[in-house]
Amino acid sequence: MTARHAPALVAAAVSTLLLVSCGTADPAESDGADEPYRVLVTGGISAQGALAANAQTSILAAKAGAQVQNEAGGIGGRRIELTVVDDGGDPTKAVTELRKAITAQKPDLCLSSGPSAVSAAVLPILNQNDILSFGVAPTSDSTDPSKFPLNFDVGVGPTESARGIVGFAKEKGYDDIGVVHGSTAYGESFGKEMTSALKDAGLEQAGNEEYEATALDMTAQLQALKNAGAKAIALDAYGAPLGYVLQSMQRLDWDVPLIGNISVGATNLVANEPPAGVLGTPASENLVVQVFGSTVHDTDAETVNRMVDTMASLGTISSTLVIAGQYDAFPLVAAAAEYAGTTTDAAKLAEALETEEVQANASTAFFSRYHFTADDHGPNPDQDEMRFVAPTKVLNGQFGNPRA
Repeated sequence: MTARHAPALVAAAVSTLLLVSCGTADPAESDGADEPYRVLVTGGISAQGALAANAQTSILAAKAGAQVQNEAGGIGGRRIELTVVDDGGDPTKAVTELRKAITAQKPDLCLSSGPSAVSAAVLPILNQNDILSFGVAPTSDSTDPSKFPLNFDVGVGPTESARGIVGFAKEKGYDDIGVVHGSTAYGESFGKEMTSALKDAGLEQAGNEEYEATALDMTAQLQALKNAGAKAIALDAYGAPLGYVLQSMQRLDWDVPLIGNISVGATNLVANEPPAGVLGTPASENLVVQVFGSTVHDTDAETVNRMVDTMASLGTISSTLVIAGQYDAFPLVAAAAEYAGTTTDAAKLAEALETEEVQANASTAFFSRYHFTADDHGPNPDQDEMRFVAPTKVLNGQFGNPRA
């Protein structure tokens, strides 16, 4: 997957958008009411491959969310000012750029496009500076309010991904499920969560194998699962490793269902024909990928279609919409501001985001409903928000569009 056709939003390392709202400030709130609501969006614009494409889509989703929310009156009547910063997808650069931004003008809200290593690096700084934040790339503790009370994830973590896959496996009648995952922090966590989720569901696990993220051949790991009697495979792979796993399955001539997790769903290999992808090849015949309702085209999904159309009007959607959760940050914060009666008190906004009333009132699209709680700041989508689809071409980041 490449980023040869980068959208206009990535033409510069740093860009600022002044998006003017049509609302007015709440007279009851004087602190910051006459100032724009400043949002810092970071992403690996200058990165390569899947990381760059996903960063571009995440940033585009944030731009679209800001535009739509400004049309609805902004955040508590304050117009949203969006500043985009290129962190290269590198934790060290991300920390440097974040510190610069805070010194120049502390943002009201920070949106990180990941990957998880960047999330882990910037969260302590955001916490120290009392900045509300949303992330699309969870870490092992990014959803823990006792550590990061002002952070909320709009991206699905390993626990939610594993739970969704096990639910799908039960629906399909699969058992004796093997697990293969990468050596990344996300992959390792996914492997552990799959073991727990399978046990809780009363399903048998037929092996749990890890491959090095830099490996070019996963035959040994897959052979071990085959020897253990696996009748279906839960697969974690992001970017190029997905192709190597599928090639290794072909070498073994092993014909079992493959259930790709959310990392697979975020990899454009599944949506492109050779040589850029595996779509339409024997390697992908048994594969389904975990995505969300918003990632699958539905002509009747009005809220989702507005998100997609707005994103497409602002630039090229470079990857699947699995990574587009930052769109929802704006309606969530707007609903929280109305509930809490403030746009400047991050702690009160965070408390409001934990309430069912705010989650129900927010006009979100990426997920139809979030389930943040005082104990867990993960999105926790319902099982019916999950989709498991065979690879298809995508149009504007969505699978299953007949016009693709």
